[in-house]
Amino acid sequence: MSNSFYPCPLQRCNMPGMNDTTPSQRPPQPAPAKHKPGGPPRRWWGLPLLREMRTDYLGFVTRLQRQHGDLTRMRLGYEDAWDLMSPDLVREALVTHADQLIRWERGIAVFAQVFGPSVLVTEHAAWQRQRRMLMPAFTPKRVAAYARLMTDAARTALDAAVPPGQSAALVPVDALWTGVAMDVILRTLFSEAAQDDARDAAWATQTLSATAFHEMFMPFTLPDWLPLPGKAAKRRALRVLKGLVQRHIDARVAEATQEPPRTDLLHMLLALRDEATGEALSPQEVLDQCLVTFQAGHETSATTLLWWTHLMARHPEAAQRAQAEVDKVLQGQTPGPEHLSQLPWLGATLKEALRLYPPIAALMSRRTLAPITLGGCVVPQGAMLRITPWVLHRDERWFAQADRFMPERFLEGAPPIPKGAWIPFGVGPRVCIGQHFAMLEMTLLAAMLLQRYTVRLPVSDPPCVPVMRVTLRPAVAVRVWLERRTPT
Repeated sequence: MSNSFYPCPLQRCNMPGMNDTTPSQRPPQPAPAKHKPGGPPRRWWGLPLLREMRTDYLGFVTRLQRQHGDLTRMRLGYEDAWDLMSPDLVREALVTHADQLIRWERGIAVFAQVFGPSVLVTEHAAWQRQRRMLMPAFTPKRVAAYARLMTDAARTALDAAVPPGQSAALVPVDALWTGVAMDVILRTLFSEAAQDDARDAAWATQTLSATAFHEMFMPFTLPDWLPLPGKAAKRRALRVLKGLVQRHIDARVAEATQEPPRTDLLHMLLALRDEATGEALSPQEVLDQCLVTFQAGHETSATTLLWWTHLMARHPEAAQRAQAEVDKVLQGQTPGPEHLSQLPWLGATLKEALRLYPPIAALMSRRTLAPITLGGCVVPQGAMLRITPWVLHRDERWFAQADRFMPERFLEGAPPIPKGAWIPFGVGPRVCIGQHFAMLEMTLLAAMLLQRYTVRLPVSDPPCVPVMRVTLRPAVAVRVWLERRTPT
């Protein structure tokens, strides 16, 4: 997390980007092109390229940069696709030209089926209104009020991770953090915990993620009522998730007044008022924002903590340093937001995990509403821009020994990281609204794990190969030994 920028020569233009916002005034005409972007040759309407992308998207984009540079262009059917793979190009697109970009229509069409016209889906004035209204619910100060709900959710699950009477257990990390993260969402949204709800919601969100990733690569989505593979599971998942959320909303509305008032996110959403008009969120908007919170708030946090735990097990010296820091600062107390600044090494390990394994590793896509200039190249109206954090985060120009786990990169006094090189939460007007929530949650939960256990790898540790789905997941189940610590 630094604030300076390393200029990157763009004599060879090669790569695509992403962005979104709303059109404003008529944009100025782009400057004449200084460079011509490179890219793979067009053959058979781009079908061989699509086949490569589906087989190994991250490998494909990595090779694309090495062979053709930071700004590339390719034709995929009728699609004019540009890839942006340097910090300056990313910021030029997502910050400088934000008003001339919208999100990729296919992605929006897929997610709209689940989240409706939520802040994740809307554009232009509707998005601006929702974003403006939701911001107060996700400020650092407001998020700090959710800390106790987060730690309450984690305590029971973490204490039970190793069965009573055992000193250690081989624990499936994915299941552990998925359950904890879902419980966190239930408590922060509704101030309630229910094991059945957590299990059902976790299954529903994972099912919807899998179907969304599959449908993302299809030219259109067939109706859900058709008797096709995956459609029945999708229908059931939607019923489960929407039914769970609506049940809690109806119960809350029926409560009328609460003394004392609740401090959860649902209370905040129901109480929000538009500063410009005084209007509240509509019942549909409240439902949609809750659904977004379930999907985005559960899966990304659980995925990051999964990778972080694996990295801690692989790097015991870093884990021991984090553990010593946690012990010294907390002295056996439950962690809270006031402790975050006192845990710089722990925070650095989480940021490094986000660098090496960003939950949203690729497919950040935008569409140009007007011609723009990127790196001296004129990008026409209607082009698709693609940004791949995986490539940015593993570029030796921005991160020395980029494939190594080195949390010290994020400590005070380390060489500055160029703006736009580390973007696990995005950049520009559409930067993730829940980033403070996510960092608080992950730091608190990581500290609580280290308070209780020492993390070790199994004797036979299979390669942990990342696979891109909606989020970046391990190809095989990750298990680690959790050994109870002797209280000090």
